[in-house]
Amino acid sequence: MTNENWTARFPGLARLSPETQQMLQEKSVVIDVPANTTIFGPGNSPENMLFLLDGSVRVQQVSETGHEIVLYRIHAGQSCVLTTACLLAFEDYSAEGICETDISAAAVPRAVFDDLVAQSKEFRDFVFAAFSKRITDLFLMIDEVAFQKMDVRLADKLIALSDGQDTIATTHQKLSVELGTAREVVSRQLQEFQRRGWVAQSRGCVHLIQRNALENLAGYSR
Repeated sequence: MTNENWTARFPGLARLSPETQQMLQEKSVVIDVPANTTIFGPGNSPENMLFLLDGSVRVQQVSETGHEIVLYRIHAGQSCVLTTACLLAFEDYSAEGICETDISAAAVPRAVFDDLVAQSKEFRDFVFAAFSKRITDLFLMIDEVAFQKMDVRLADKLIALSDGQDTIATTHQKLSVELGTAREVVSRQLQEFQRRGWVAQSRGCVHLIQRNALENLAGYSR
């Protein structure tokens, strides 16, 4: 993919002056990365600000004991709040980003990012608006992990991952990472959902039999 006019795909960047947009396009490099690649991890220092053009990146935290939890996903038209934080604070990454699909992203060098944050109010507004929204999302996730019942969280996650389909290609282990809990907890809860006739399970798949029941448990408004 070329880097011609990629800024138009980001509403906040599209409001920048033509000169600033041109500089972003000229100074950036569009990169293509295959699925399952780890694009950053703990101990690494970001050299570029990545603006995702196509694909999806999963950002997850891994504890010293190997416990994993998905913090958020970056989709096309979004940037990474963790990269933003590390660039602003000159810190190393504390989590890892893994390509869930093949991705294309515009890589803006740190020096260009620093100059724009210092000199362009519109760019600064874009960066901090995206940062604020993601921080709010992270607080909501913390609230869910700390206070929401596991059956409610699992029902909500199944609906979200299904993307409107009746079959989800996933495993108990992957779901446990999504929810930040033990695989055994997910297995027990899925067995209960199956006993109720809400889901059916096969190797590597969960089939949604009664989507309405899951949505009601998760609190979806009809």
